[in-house]
Amino acid sequence: MARYAGSANDVVRAAKAAPYLEREEERELAVRWKEHRDQDALNVLATAHMRLVMSIAAKFRYFGLPMGDLIQEGHVGLLEAAARFDPEREVRFSTYATWWIRASIQDHILRNWSIVRGGTSSAQKALFFNLRRLRAKMRQGENRLSDPEMYQEIADAIGVSSADVALMDSRLSGPDTSLNAPLIDSEAGGTSERQDFLMCDRPLQDEIVGDDIDTERRSAWLNDAMASLNPRELQIVRERRLSEDGATLEALGQKLGISKERVRQIESRALDKLRIALSASDAEHNAFV
Repeated sequence: MARYAGSANDVVRAAKAAPYLEREEERELAVRWKEHRDQDALNVLATAHMRLVMSIAAKFRYFGLPMGDLIQEGHVGLLEAAARFDPEREVRFSTYATWWIRASIQDHILRNWSIVRGGTSSAQKALFFNLRRLRAKMRQGENRLSDPEMYQEIADAIGVSSADVALMDSRLSGPDTSLNAPLIDSEAGGTSERQDFLMCDRPLQDEIVGDDIDTERRSAWLNDAMASLNPRELQIVRERRLSEDGATLEALGQKLGISKERVRQIESRALDKLRIALSASDAEHNAFV
């Protein structure tokens, strides 16, 4: 089975010219297709129900997609229904095909309405396709609801959160807009695009590079300054100041076999050495600059 190959106008003409099928005639065509794969029977059955496809597609015209595409996708659903239809169940083909036609059209809309994929769950799909109708219904009459109240009413009716309703309402308020879309008519000489006015909170590239250079320089200064410490001073500074869980004076005293006051004195002397060494490096750098 293939997609309907004609244009939208061809589809309309073919649908209008196709005769209506009686129940027995419809059943006979369905049996011929199911049991014998009679392509002519399928074509007659499908063409006779193109009016149904067009009627269902028209209900989704407000989503802004080409009507021809909606009819095309509805025809795909119609052929899928023909492939699955069981004539022995004593159900009219139109009744059975309606669900497949609508499902095919809705799936096409969800895939193509926005570049952002939406309606991934059954509740989200119901929200997407019913929000406009429910919102318009609730805004009728004298007792109009506020937006939060309306969102909560719709959320309770469909089975989603009010936040989901608010988000979907904002998405349906307008189509996707390209960042390259000009803000002024190009014929009038405008060259600015929407992306030219986007703000970025991240630092500029030269600032990032400058910070990296400063960090490397400070690390080198600190390593040089640490070389001026003796092994005990170096151990105390590392365990007290450079580790994530700084050791206490008492713990270091027990580890080194000295009092915690002695640890404090050694630490203080080591920090003085580091300050002197770092000040000398800074002065040398400033003199060079």
